[in-house]
Amino acid sequence: MAKADHHIIRVVETASDPGAAARSRLAASWRRSLDHHGLDPGQRDGVQRITETELSQRREKAEAMRRIATPKLDTLYQLVGSSGCGVLLTDAEGVVLDLRAADGDQSVFDTWGLTPGSDWSEASEGTNGIGTCIAETRRVIIHRDDHFHARNTGMSCIDAPIFGPEGELIGALDVSSARADQTEAFNRLIAAQVAQTARQIEVDSFRAAFPRARIIVTDNDDSEAAMLLAVDRDDIVLGATRGARKAFGLGASGPIRSVPASDLFGRDEGPTGFEKAERAAVIRALSRAGGNVSQAARALGVGRATLYRRMKRLGIGENPG
Repeated sequence: MAKADHHIIRVVETASDPGAAARSRLAASWRRSLDHHGLDPGQRDGVQRITETELSQRREKAEAMRRIATPKLDTLYQLVGSSGCGVLLTDAEGVVLDLRAADGDQSVFDTWGLTPGSDWSEASEGTNGIGTCIAETRRVIIHRDDHFHARNTGMSCIDAPIFGPEGELIGALDVSSARADQTEAFNRLIAAQVAQTARQIEVDSFRAAFPRARIIVTDNDDSEAAMLLAVDRDDIVLGATRGARKAFGLGASGPIRSVPASDLFGRDEGPTGFEKAERAAVIRALSRAGGNVSQAARALGVGRATLYRRMKRLGIGENPG
């Protein structure tokens, strides 16, 4: 039996198993490809491509992301390009916007359909790095036989999603290779760099969206999630990255509800968020005044006696340092 035929049978049998999707994310993706999208793993037609006009429109729509991503794509390509890998940036629907590949590899990537304008959504190509990353909004490695279509099983694809300033998915970062000697261990090494680069794009996109805000970077050991808050001069949260939204229960995407940043940190212990913010403001004023209560009161726009009453209520001494 030919290798392609064996792959087709394996995909159909796995996707048709009622319990397989619950046991395996890969099987779940194969099932979506077969049942939901109505694809055939044996399909031989090439990857669908949009017109140049449509590509120009999509690039214009994603201009903010592309502008920030460009130097980072170049840096990532410098790290992986010598091994025959290409670096691709897509929009949120899985259409390739940009490609970095060696001149000698361009024809290979074109043959595989890994070029600007190609549609790598799951609805079009079934299980693949770009499409499955977007469908599941998570990092993925789709190595050779993990692909849905038999004609794609020569490739290895490593992907990470890119989220916008309001937590919305805005694209995917992909490193692909069609080299026969690419191993799964090598894929895992690349995956860490892909995730880091996608996170850098997300962070810089967030900062660019809130140029006048104070940016708070919260502690986080998860390299996949950027956790930033944009706060105005009154301590009100203006925006949050997807990781911060998840951590603080601010909703996955869309506008942020009006909430003081101080309420998000230790909200259930000690003073209220307002008291914490007030205490911090008084301590800052006293520190700037070198402990001089009269000078701190003037800076805060209150009388000396009023400030003393606040200090007593908040448990602040005259020398907060």
